Amino acid sequence: MKATQRKKLDLAKKPTPIELLPRLSRLIGGPDIYIKRDDLTGGGVSGNKIRKLEYCVADALDKGAQVLITCGGVQSNHARATAAVAARLGLSSHLVLNGTPEEIPEGNLFLDLLFNARITFLPEEKGHERDSTMERLAQEYETQGTRAYIIPLGASNPLGCLGYVDAVTEMIPQMAALPSRPRHLVTAVGSGGTLAGLVAGVLLHKLPWRITAISVAYPRQQVLDTVQNLLEGLRRSDFPDLGTLPRETLTVLDDYLGEGYGTTTPEQLRFIATAAATEEQLLDPVYTGKAFYGLSREIAAGRFPKDEPVLFLHTGGAFGLFPFRKHFNQAVFSTLSAPGKH
Repeated sequence: MKATQRKKLDLAKKPTPIELLPRLSRLIGGPDIYIKRDDLTGGGVSGNKIRKLEYCVADALDKGAQVLITCGGVQSNHARATAAVAARLGLSSHLVLNGTPEEIPEGNLFLDLLFNARITFLPEEKGHERDSTMERLAQEYETQGTRAYIIPLGASNPLGCLGYVDAVTEMIPQMAALPSRPRHLVTAVGSGGTLAGLVAGVLLHKLPWRITAISVAYPRQQVLDTVQNLLEGLRRSDFPDLGTLPRETLTVLDDYLGEGYGTTTPEQLRFIATAAATEEQLLDPVYTGKAFYGLSREIAAGRFPKDEPVLFLHTGGAFGLFPFRKHFNQAVFSTLSAPGKH
């Protein structure tokens, strides 16, 4: 594989470890489950977004940017990571968030404000206006003499995807050192950049890995179309010899969407609580909790053979737990025994 010559920043703590989850594996009744701890990429910027931002923000600095503009939901991990990176590098940030201001900011939104991000809120039903709003803001900054740089939703463009091409390269020796070598890689998929980077890395290295992506936001075909478009962008920009995607390499599941992005169910919340109590893993209801719950149900259905270990990519998002406190109170904590009653 020919490495890209793109500039990148060194922002994440890498390599992130791979760990076995022995108790959770037994509890689920499946194969050995390993976890790639990309929730440990760094404090305020922890999670998968920082690998993508290493490339996007390097490009922004190369172009003389003074303010980073990006978008997402009110509890967007990507928006929070972008605001954190801007604060680290002495830049400004402006976030376009779908939703309404919270009376008492929670989770990622609270951190956005701590990082001194400016925020423009758009009603939920106007999500389609995020890109045009970012363009308008960039023009306003330019008029004021401030160079602006727009990072798309989730940093999910071909440039951002390179962060997870790198992650595959990082995982190869780690996987080879494990007692049993997983061939199944499972991840949550939202805007698609992380997934496309993983797929590109697997193709470039000609690896026998099989990727299962559990969608947290979009229908299956939309995810597949997004991945194909990003792979085509990578062919044009960095890897002209990138192979085509074999059907068996990627499976996208949209069975666990529920009512859509940012929603959850009592069953998913109880699973998140089990993962925390069993293995000290903090999964969030929007991404990793929904995806790991989906993995557990797929294992229960017999779709992952017990003799074929699985690697789950933990993409972070623990700050997103806090806005769901009331949901946990209703679905999980209300069922716990009172003090002294065991």
